[in-house]
Formats: sequence, structure tokens, C-alpha cells
Amino acid sequence: MTDPRVVTLKHFFERVRAGELTGIRCTKCGALEIPPRELCPTCQARAWEPVPLAGEGTIASYTVIRVAPRAHAADVPYAIAAVKLKEGPSLLGRVQDIPLETLAIGLPVRFRPIVKDAQTAIGFGPA
Repeated sequence: MTDPRVVTLKHFFERVRAGELTGIRCTKCGALEIPPRELCPTCQARAWEPVPLAGEGTIASYTVIRVAPRAHAADVPYAIAAVKLKEGPSLLGRVQDIPLETLAIGLPVRFRPIVKDAQTAIGFGPA
């Protein structure tokens, strides 16, 4: 039986697929991280607990992809953004349902899972 407090990348993306964004908080120093990792980058501890996140944030940086890998070639152009979540950590995700010409640093966005067949990814749409 697995420990429900453990958030592996597999569990992280299972929760993303279900529409939940989950971070991990170090129980030693309080650092909040996303996505899950083995060691706390602040204190090097392996003492994590899962933390549900609201998924709201603002675009800190973005880029528009015009030449994509073969698997995503039909989707161009599209944007990938670094989003600063209101809880503190930043997360990369694909921008959805926001016209590329309206993208801007500081634009409020909200987490949206991207589910396509067996693939799950992080997405952000209008707040």
C-alpha cells in the first residue's frame, strides 16, 4: 500500500488529470514546491506533505511556439508560459483559450488540465 502523503510525478499527473493541482511542502523548512521532487532545494530534506493549490496566478514570462516538435506541429502557433502561482511557486504550462496577441506579463490565469488520450499536461486559461 502506498503512502497517501507521497506525491510522485505519476500521482501528480493523475491529480492534474482529475483537475487538481497539488504542490508539496517541506515539513522541515516549510518550502513549497511544484512539481514534486525528491529533495527539498532549500534544506535538502526528504520530508514532504501534499498541499492542494488553487491554480490561480499571473504570467511571469511566456514564449510563442511557431516551429514545434513533430507531435505538436499541427498546434502551432501556441504559447507556453511560466506562471507565478498565488501560493508562491512558478510552473510552466501551455496557454489555452487566450488569444496570443493579448498575452502579457502579469496577465491573470487559472490552471486547466490538458487531457488528450493517455497524455496529461499542465495548461492555463483565462482567470
